[in-house]
Amino acid sequence: MILRNITILAVCVFVPTLSAKADWPLARGNAAQTAVIAGKIPDTLNELWRFKAKSAFESTPVIAEGKVFVGNFDKQFYAIDLKTGKELWKTEIGLVRASAAYRKGKLFVGNLDGKFVCLDAVTGKELWAFEAGGEISAAANFAGEYILIPSHDSTLYCLDQNGKKVWEFLTEGPVYGGVAVVGDRTYLAGCDSLLHTIDTKTGKELGSVDLKGQTGASAAIVDKTLYVGTMSNQVLAVDLEKMKILWEFEAPRRAQAFYASPAIDAGTLIIGSRDKNVWALDTKTGKPKWFYTTEHKVDGSAIIVGDRVVVGSLDQNLYVIERDSGKKVTSLELDGAILGSPAFSDGKLLITTEKGTVYCFGAK
Repeated sequence: MILRNITILAVCVFVPTLSAKADWPLARGNAAQTAVIAGKIPDTLNELWRFKAKSAFESTPVIAEGKVFVGNFDKQFYAIDLKTGKELWKTEIGLVRASAAYRKGKLFVGNLDGKFVCLDAVTGKELWAFEAGGEISAAANFAGEYILIPSHDSTLYCLDQNGKKVWEFLTEGPVYGGVAVVGDRTYLAGCDSLLHTIDTKTGKELGSVDLKGQTGASAAIVDKTLYVGTMSNQVLAVDLEKMKILWEFEAPRRAQAFYASPAIDAGTLIIGSRDKNVWALDTKTGKPKWFYTTEHKVDGSAIIVGDRVVVGSLDQNLYVIERDSGKKVTSLELDGAILGSPAFSDGKLLITTEKGTVYCFGAK
């Protein structure tokens, strides 16, 4: 374990579950990245509408103001009516892999050229832009009024609401996943194999932990514990007060990398793996509760809606699984591989595919 520049204070963590009719303003639902929302996924999911773009979607939609917001590899960023699936506007912002973040009528999203833009959510008009030094593939997050942007130039940028840089934090490798935020701290894991605890007011590091492997997705935080998957085939739990690893999980057979982010609820961590499995782990011990095997890698991150897990696979199927038992409720074959995460709001389930389709499912 590596600790550096340590100023460890008490960590106070409270992670609310989004209400069933709440928006889905961030890629993982909330700033702590737990991807949990109240509501019910029906046993039978009906296709309510689908939207087609000209190229691939790899990002997760966000939902706010009765609209769906998502960027595409055709260089367009789209606003789609949540009820009808009709295009409301589009703005050219470059190749987009990152999911957007929504707050107070504005959208914040980066592209593969390192340009980060703020858009008006009503019109799509670009309000300001910031240039990072490398590709942006992760979604932004918020710390109070600050905007946090990880980049492949090995830097976490902190901007104010006008796009002015407040501070930057340099790591020793690219950052592919988003950061988790709780209170006045953000937690950054990337390709330097370290978990960094950073004061969001100053940008100063408070401590770090050796994760023993690079990470390609965001971590999630519940009850003073951070959970993250690594490219070295492990899922780790880190005590944020003592800054030490509590447990490590690795699949007992044919272990593969975790490129997905965890979803956490009711003492259960859900995470997809390149071993084709969706794993459910006990958050206290790291021991498997169940696993569900798909036909291909699971790089897309799961979400938890009520007592059900929703997750996509590169096998082109969207799966609904019982959170507590691991029993499949239903699966839907889509038109392409699923690389992003689902989003849910007001009874509507959204998912994108590499064939350029946004699907909306729900009860008729």
